[in-house]
Amino acid sequence: MEMRAVYAACLAELMEKDKHVVVLDADLGKASGTLGLRAKFPEQSFDCGVAEQDMASIAAGLSSYGFKPWIESFTPFATRRICDQVAISIVYAKRNVKIVGTDPGIAAELNGGTHMSMEDIGVMRSIPGIVIFEPVDEVQLRAAMPVLNDYDGPVYVRLFRKELPKVFEEGYKFDLFKADTIKEGKDLTIFVSGMLTADVVTAAKQLAEEGVDAEIVNVHTIKPIDRETVVASARKTGTVLTVENHNVIGGLQSAVLEALAEEKIPVVAVGVQDRFGEVGKLPYLREVTGLTVENIIAGAKKALSLK
Repeated sequence: MEMRAVYAACLAELMEKDKHVVVLDADLGKASGTLGLRAKFPEQSFDCGVAEQDMASIAAGLSSYGFKPWIESFTPFATRRICDQVAISIVYAKRNVKIVGTDPGIAAELNGGTHMSMEDIGVMRSIPGIVIFEPVDEVQLRAAMPVLNDYDGPVYVRLFRKELPKVFEEGYKFDLFKADTIKEGKDLTIFVSGMLTADVVTAAKQLAEEGVDAEIVNVHTIKPIDRETVVASARKTGTVLTVENHNVIGGLQSAVLEALAEEKIPVVAVGVQDRFGEVGKLPYLREVTGLTVENIIAGAKKALSLK
């Protein structure tokens, strides 16, 4: 299933059980997959129009009255555009609002550079007290949705809209604040978030054919990062590669480096190299931004050379 379809189905289950769960979108119900919720839950679904700042403020107000709002828009409009409303009306005011940014980074594809938010994690991570979560497949998203809904506080969810390869098996146990070690290894650690996780698994298999035993850790919650797991894995292998669909400034690499600040362990990054996006399909965008399996393998070998 497309990730947005899983997201909408999970929301429907939550809304059915709890009338306080409400969904607000900025005239993007079809794009976000939530359009059908309006017919089924007319008193719990709201289209705020192309007015994300108003949407965030309305959600903060609804939260003040005990509702549990989920708001959604394309990633740049759910972060850059509403940064002040998130910081003051939602987070500073301790409002229980879940903010969903869809198609992060190069996933915006043909919408181009204006819709291609390479800095959304950096923007949101700098706001005190917000949680940042990025699912890697539909199994993890299904497991995470009720946990996120029950969490009393603001969360930013970075959601790829279309289908993603399965990484986790059915029955997977989700812990919001604990990173998942997908594969144990001894030679280097690869920390990865979001849509590139399946690519890291593929790269690790190719590295294994060359005698490199990589440990893979999915950091699904980038803030607060699971420092205990990050430090333990980095100490175990002695060298680190971070892989993310985000600017190398302000995102996963930055969070890992902060966690390892007192450790003498080299860190190499595969990510967007401080540039804006452009119009294109994913294969092309992966090439021009350096987010291919080949880039991951090259990054791993560079990390090993620094060990």
